[in-house]
Amino acid sequence: MQFPGLFNYWIAIVLMMAGFYMVMAHGNLIKKIVGLNVFQVSVFVFYISMSKIKGGTAPILEPGFEVYSNPLPSVLILTAIVVGVATTALALALIVRIHDAYGTIEEDEINAQESES
Repeated sequence: MQFPGLFNYWIAIVLMMAGFYMVMAHGNLIKKIVGLNVFQVSVFVFYISMSKIKGGTAPILEPGFEVYSNPLPSVLILTAIVVGVATTALALALIVRIHDAYGTIEEDEINAQESES
């Protein structure tokens, strides 16, 4: 087992756990969105790391090339980035509306106001 060969996977795991911790441990809605984005980036790193083949080239048929990398994961990640940006924008817009309605973006305070009414 080579550690440098698995470095990308360890980075993905650390990012994933950091994002998960941010979502679960913080009550601030903005911090939760940042945690979701960190978690999402970890999935991107993991997916791209799986698709890279050592010595692989772009899938263009040329004489002399025998090992090709699959371009599909990269295309899927580009689509996921666009969806992630749109989701983040929507979440931030909802947080602005929640702040207008409740005067806070702390989850505990919102729950307390909801239980009072």
